[in-house]
Amino acid sequence: MLLNRELGKFKIPADAKLKHALSHLDQNKLRFLLCIDANGRLAGVFTPGDLNRWLIADGNHSLDVPVIEVCQHNPICVREGARPKEIHDLLEKVAYVPILDEERRPVALALRRHLHKGLQIGERQIGKHQPVFVIAEIGNNHNGSLDLAKRMIDQAYASGADCAKFQMRDLKSLYANAGNSADVRENLGSQYTLDLLTRFQLSPDEMFLAFDHCKSLGLVPLCTPWDEVSIVHLEEYGVPGYKVASADLTNHSLLKALTQTHKPLICSTGMSREAEITETIDLLQKHGATYALLHCNSTYPAPFKDVHLKYMERLRELGDCEVGYSGHERDIFVSVAAVARGARIIEKHFTLDRSMEGNDHKVSLLPDEFRRMVEGINQVDQALGQGESRELSQGEMMNRVTLAKSVFVNRDVAVGERIEQEMLVVKSPGHGLQPNRLSELVGKLSPRSLRTGDVFYPADLEEERPEPRKYSFQSSWGLPVRHHDFKKLLPLSNPKLLEFHLSYKDLELDHESFFPERVPVDLIVHAPELFAGDHTLDLASANEAYRKESIRQMWRVIEVVKALRPYFLNASQPIGIITNVGGFSQDSPLSSHEIKDCRARLRDSLSELNDAAVQIWPQTMPPFPWHFGGQRFHNLFVDADEIVKFCLEMDMRVCLDISHSKLACNHNRQSFQLFLEKVLPLTSHLHIADSAGVDGEGLQIEEGEVDFYALGEAIQLYAPQASWIPEIWQGHENQGEGFWRALEQLEKHQVY
Repeated sequence: MLLNRELGKFKIPADAKLKHALSHLDQNKLRFLLCIDANGRLAGVFTPGDLNRWLIADGNHSLDVPVIEVCQHNPICVREGARPKEIHDLLEKVAYVPILDEERRPVALALRRHLHKGLQIGERQIGKHQPVFVIAEIGNNHNGSLDLAKRMIDQAYASGADCAKFQMRDLKSLYANAGNSADVRENLGSQYTLDLLTRFQLSPDEMFLAFDHCKSLGLVPLCTPWDEVSIVHLEEYGVPGYKVASADLTNHSLLKALTQTHKPLICSTGMSREAEITETIDLLQKHGATYALLHCNSTYPAPFKDVHLKYMERLRELGDCEVGYSGHERDIFVSVAAVARGARIIEKHFTLDRSMEGNDHKVSLLPDEFRRMVEGINQVDQALGQGESRELSQGEMMNRVTLAKSVFVNRDVAVGERIEQEMLVVKSPGHGLQPNRLSELVGKLSPRSLRTGDVFYPADLEEERPEPRKYSFQSSWGLPVRHHDFKKLLPLSNPKLLEFHLSYKDLELDHESFFPERVPVDLIVHAPELFAGDHTLDLASANEAYRKESIRQMWRVIEVVKALRPYFLNASQPIGIITNVGGFSQDSPLSSHEIKDCRARLRDSLSELNDAAVQIWPQTMPPFPWHFGGQRFHNLFVDADEIVKFCLEMDMRVCLDISHSKLACNHNRQSFQLFLEKVLPLTSHLHIADSAGVDGEGLQIEEGEVDFYALGEAIQLYAPQASWIPEIWQGHENQGEGFWRALEQLEKHQVY
């Protein structure tokens, strides 16, 4: 059993309309709502089952009825103070039990454990689908100095910790001799510990100032109370949770006192046998605690052979909870390995100087070591994935096109002609139908006419294929094209513009040979990212020679754009050039100071690229761009506020890549709708495609996570004059098949 006292997301006014309740219900993972009357009392409970019963019984079916008319009015619930066994028995029958005060106001929700895996400490969620929660155990390593404690908090934050943890003891109530460090009757170990604690304690008020400093940096402040007096102090402050020391795992009176705070608990299991661990788990569950268990060997330092990381799996089974690892061994690698074994919490002792007095300093990590551990944890955590079926990453798809093979035809084939085995051959590159599907072609009637050397596509095996036609979009839309295919694609539909995607080889073309006559559309140009000599454009490079070469290459692009303009009857003045301006890094994101320097260099570069015939539109970027099959980190034109600030400073506009920016918002856990509201007013042109996760870019419309109806409405509201293209990855293949599919989907929304 778990008790949840954060009820805000479960409540809805009893007089709220049913349609609002359904929207609220859809955002609620537990799929139920507490209907609250005007006095704050429980009026009923609303679930999908209640909706189904109402739909069957009521012929009206209006979504404007009050939710109270649909909900169940007499749900199973208990009064505050009910015995744990009573609630346990009820949870055998129902999934959740509201707990009410004497006025029937909900104060908590009792849940079955399997409905509420993981835990939340403050604003931080800890669980399977969340980043690993890394605790810097400062403990008493501040040696009684608040100034040192604050410096350690600063360093823990800089090293990547999520939490800084301390310890609090009331020595008089904790020790049988009232904390007398001069007591000659104590053994040597106790005398040594008492002497350190007497000299190196922070007062409660000093501890609270340290907590405040944690919160100012965004670190979660945690503390281990060693006695009930300390719990009282910490409750007065309002800590978001508690860490239970291994030494207190069998201290049932202290544990009961902690469960009465209704705060989440992180419990270390060092120095305890399995029977004792099981006994404590039973206690925590009976009292409705939310908790996680940390595997731990309480030896300082612990020999590697005694760590037994595999026991974490048993611990997870016993506790039916999230597990982690609290390490006292040397170095960082066991903690990193613990993440690979499923740890969602890592705790390591932290110090600024291992030579300081105190036994914890000797087994603590220095800031650089802690930072290296966090880097390893993050790398391993990302590499683990979620254990789903094997799918291709974006980088693999890009490399498969280049390195794999496809099925080609070795002679001309007429439309409707039967395909025979001897007509087919496997060759590189891999941008068409994969060789393992060759047998599916044999015996099929060719859906289109083919010339020798043409490649087959997956669509050739489908019964229905998208056919290009005239589309009825309200806004100015176009197609992405290359020199070699624009004459084939343009007559098939009615675009108002063409966006020419240039390669560095295209800069050397004889353009006149591609334009026997002027084209009756507008022109936009997408500059190359890669230039000869493996030069990836970077107008913000810290390498001055590299930056200057990028400027030189952009001038070449500008001259080509000016040369193309006369071939387009409706070409705008100035012509927009879309470019990835750079600012990427190879192995990790840049610091805020480095990003500031990047922006300054980019401003200088753009100032040198001033030509009235063109406008440079920086493209909004994803956090992890794919540069020809390999992942990098992007630092510019990712964050909405940074984009707005830069554009206003430089009096410029952007190309908003929807797929890129949705990935950025996913990565930064920010609202995509808010991103659109900020950036769309500064947008001249859009690339529209779907996306998923943090690096799945360029997906077909409706195959990812973007709400295209909401997007269309936002464009109409904030950027009605902006032009756009469908920017589907490999959309140009098979005579623009991906583009036609995208346009079919977008036209259905009727807002573009």
